[in-house]
Amino acid sequence: MNNQVIPKKFLVYGREGCHLCEEMIASLRELQQKKQFELDIINVDNNEQLTQLYGEKVPVLFAVNENKELCHYFLDAGVVDTYLS
Repeated sequence: MNNQVIPKKFLVYGREGCHLCEEMIASLRELQQKKQFELDIINVDNNEQLTQLYGEKVPVLFAVNENKELCHYFLDAGVVDTYLS
């Protein structure tokens, strides 16, 4: 039986020059030093669909493994801790 743990993965949908995006990404990078997860940053301005979907809502933290949004504007540490547990 294979008990391989699939690493948790986050996407941050954001844009350049967005201070809230920068804060969320910095907080996640800091958390990465304590907990194991993958993190990708997606610039919504590079994709018309993403701009329409997330344009006014950035940053959005998206949990890839569960295919759902966890939070937007600000990092919700409680939600992230629960997701990573």
